[in-house]
Amino acid sequence: MSIIKKIAPLLFLTIGFVQVNAQSSCSELMDIVKFEGYGSTYTSHSSDAISQVTFYEVDGENFNTHYFAIVTFTSSYQEYIYQVDSSTKNNYSMNYMQSAGEAFWKYIQPYNENLNCAPN
Repeated sequence: MSIIKKIAPLLFLTIGFVQVNAQSSCSELMDIVKFEGYGSTYTSHSSDAISQVTFYEVDGENFNTHYFAIVTFTSSYQEYIYQVDSSTKNNYSMNYMQSAGEAFWKYIQPYNENLNCAPN
């Protein structure tokens, strides 16, 4: 059995009921989302804050869709995962060209505590 099939049930428990606290769990969750989901990437070449954001949709149990944003910060090029709302991608995509940093703070950062996988 593949590692993804072993961890996939953890994804849906994590999303709905349990907060992810360990960095390794966040990394595993990010790997699962990248593997299971479909991503749309928005790159910000001139931003001092945000290098890129990729939005993912992952189909869950009972026809539920879960939405994630994986954000790469310009200063560290480190990726962080956020569980976001279904409207976040649309809101971010309409505003990131003016300022990716402002769009991040307005539309993605408020979801920081959903998974506890990103810095404050």
